[in-house]
Amino acid sequence: MLYAEDFRSIARRALKGKWGLAVGTGFVAGLLGAGANLGSSTSFRYNDMERYADSNFGIISTSFFSIFFTFIGIYLIIIFLLGGVIQLGYCRFNLNLVHGTEPRFADLFTKFDIFWKAFGMQLLVAIYTILWSLLLIIPGIIASISYAMTPYILEENPSLGINEAIKQSKIMMYGNKWRFFCLGLSFIGWIILSAFTLGIGFLWLNPYVSAAYAAFYDDVSGKNITSERNDRQDDRIG
Repeated sequence: MLYAEDFRSIARRALKGKWGLAVGTGFVAGLLGAGANLGSSTSFRYNDMERYADSNFGIISTSFFSIFFTFIGIYLIIIFLLGGVIQLGYCRFNLNLVHGTEPRFADLFTKFDIFWKAFGMQLLVAIYTILWSLLLIIPGIIASISYAMTPYILEENPSLGINEAIKQSKIMMYGNKWRFFCLGLSFIGWIILSAFTLGIGFLWLNPYVSAAYAAFYDDVSGKNITSERNDRQDDRIG
């Protein structure tokens, strides 16, 4: 059985010589909403800022904030629509990365043939997670972990229904939630260090984490392509 250290090791091997590609792809994926949380308090923030501008800076500043938050609103709509399909493409990129099958930046845009299914997946997973979170924080965390493999499953099996992909993720994560939680927790030190770089470090941390999660999916899905590839590399080294 593989653990956090093993998945991180697989990710580092996969990223060797491909850090530039992975950083650039991960950055664009993030900008386009891959992994972004649905919903926001933008409307509330907009009203607050506009009132603040009106009372303190006058009409010109109010117009500036109006334009600024209009652009923010448009951007949020874009990532709301594109987040799901780009997330599936990013899963393909990372699976190609850990499998050693030449990941490409263009992988991000390979799932537009199931655009609405990807959108529905992102929306349903968010709704289910929020509903569980209404009970308590812990059930919400457990639910998000249970659904974590859904985009990988749907990416590899685009003919599946959304709820069926979610169901398969729950089955796949049965008995594996703690390993997944520990994998995420194992990056806490890197997260803290990245925060001290004013966020710049996250450009490198995001591909590292994403590759490790792809390796985790490879393990719990039973394909073990990653493990077999690493065994062959070890044999060549030996």
